[in-house]
Amino acid sequence: MAVLRLENGQQLTDLSDIREQLAILGIQLQHWPVGSNPKVSALLAQASLSEDEKVTVLASLEHYFEKLQADSGYHSRDLIALHSGIPNLEELLAKFSSPHTHADDEVRYIIEGEGIFGFVKPDGSQVELTIQAEEYINVPANTPHWFYLTPQRQIKAVRYFSGTEGWVPEYVDIPIRIQAIAA
Repeated sequence: MAVLRLENGQQLTDLSDIREQLAILGIQLQHWPVGSNPKVSALLAQASLSEDEKVTVLASLEHYFEKLQADSGYHSRDLIALHSGIPNLEELLAKFSSPHTHADDEVRYIIEGEGIFGFVKPDGSQVELTIQAEEYINVPANTPHWFYLTPQRQIKAVRYFSGTEGWVPEYVDIPIRIQAIAA
């Protein structure tokens, strides 16, 4: 269940309230069930996945990709699995923990674990969204944001792309005022 933390400390847990706050930024948040396939559930319980296991998981979620292809023109996707056992995890995460934008929409479907996206609202206030399993988020191109993992330190996410370069961060000079959740 998503949680939106406002700069004043207030937390929103009702999905319609969260969507209303994110709509100001053009951000979409949806609940997409992963399903109950026992093989996929067992794979998602593992910390890491082989390339063949990733293919199996992606195949089970193909209907979402087909819908995104038809509705929005996304043409590729991958599955990323981050966990505390990855040797260069901190270096990898550092690329996205500072405010940045992308030339393309950043589209993720969290299938296991959780992470936090931060945003600056038009009034200058900042919010952080904890996004969890079975939640899909679309952050529009050129929207300043940042991302980090929760203290759980693991996430599996399907990333959907319309371009061929992936998401190249373009850093913006915006100080993060909202206090990060301690990792």
